[in-house]
Amino acid sequence: MFRILLILVFLVGFVFAKIDLNQASKDELMSIKGIGEKKAEKIIEYRKTKEISSADQLVEIKGFGPALIKNIKEEKK
Repeated sequence: MFRILLILVFLVGFVFAKIDLNQASKDELMSIKGIGEKKAEKIIEYRKTKEISSADQLVEIKGFGPALIKNIKEEKK
């Protein structure tokens, strides 16, 4: 019973975990609505030269508009 409870707590935490744009893997970035492989790669390239302190910064990347920024803000830490 304890194992089941522990697994359940872990899974709930995983489902509701927020994404850190500076540390997220490509797959984690792709879990955000509107971000596919190409956009995930663009974020990874961008963060190689700049630390991302706000999702609003991503407007500097070609193809990142207000709707996508809103989706990212909902998932970001």
